[in-house]
Amino acid sequence: MYPDTRLQFSTLNPALAADHAPADAGHILGMSHIGQPAKAQPWPTQPVLMPLLGNSASALQEYWHSTAPIRRGQFGDIHFSKAGEDVLYGVITLEESSIQPAGGESALQRLAEQAYRQLFGLLAAENCPHLWRIWNYIPRINAEQDGMERYRQFNIGRHQAFAACARPVDSSPAACALGTASGPVSIAFLAASRPALPLENPRQVSAFAYPRQYGPRSPTFSRAALASQQDEDILFISGTASIVGHETLHPGDVTAQTRETFANIAILLDEAKRQHAAAFTLQQLDYRVYIRHAADYPAVRAAFLQCVGDDSRAVYVQADICRADLLVEIEAQGFRLHR
Repeated sequence: MYPDTRLQFSTLNPALAADHAPADAGHILGMSHIGQPAKAQPWPTQPVLMPLLGNSASALQEYWHSTAPIRRGQFGDIHFSKAGEDVLYGVITLEESSIQPAGGESALQRLAEQAYRQLFGLLAAENCPHLWRIWNYIPRINAEQDGMERYRQFNIGRHQAFAACARPVDSSPAACALGTASGPVSIAFLAASRPALPLENPRQVSAFAYPRQYGPRSPTFSRAALASQQDEDILFISGTASIVGHETLHPGDVTAQTRETFANIAILLDEAKRQHAAAFTLQQLDYRVYIRHAADYPAVRAAFLQCVGDDSRAVYVQADICRADLLVEIEAQGFRLHR
């Protein structure tokens, strides 16, 4: 990165801030607004229409900001901000009703392909070709529609865009795909002028190599990604669940699934360390914890505390997970000075 560009992350309860933004509002790349719908902001904002669990706030805001000057713009349906010359944050939010099915493709499949084609077009136009992290939120993700689960339809469209834009799936970004009860499809992303290093979990089959039992096209993401800036490493942990090999473990047992999820996250921390990165620990990450059933929140939080020791840096939300037999999914990111 350029010397004056440093990516940072923070969380805010908007009810406790008079201006509803961090003090460095002029350097905000963008944000996720979790919970109740957000009011319009001058920076790209991803709506995360998921109820907060175990938190008295009606909404939380997670900010990505930079020390570099920010330029904002729009590219097709994408609202974006660029920090300096080398870090880009964007959000594309599309209503499925605006897309007409055609040629045997569902509206969701076409929407996913169109959204990702726009995304790749923006990255090329802004000379930030390297995706670091993507957040995908899809209404009714597990529902069967047009003879196929909606998540599988999304995966087909996403894969088609990767193929059409010559993006190799084995260097995919860190990512997640979660389900909302309703609302639009929303995709947020971080990209840069320099690549992040994709990381895989040796106890799991790579998601992009899943067998066809999980759909005609595999999910397109890496288990984690390791980026660097100035004297600091940034670790992005994709949405992680109780999967070993390619199979779900502990169906019906949310506590065991949470512990297995942390076993997978711990392996990814080891993989980052093997790449001579800073030594990340579970306690130093910021987490978002997705729980399928709100009633499972106490059990998930108890297991989280057993694994991490403190959940002050965790946000819990109710969401549908990409497989119907998964009860919990956890994502994270962390910043650490170089060794």
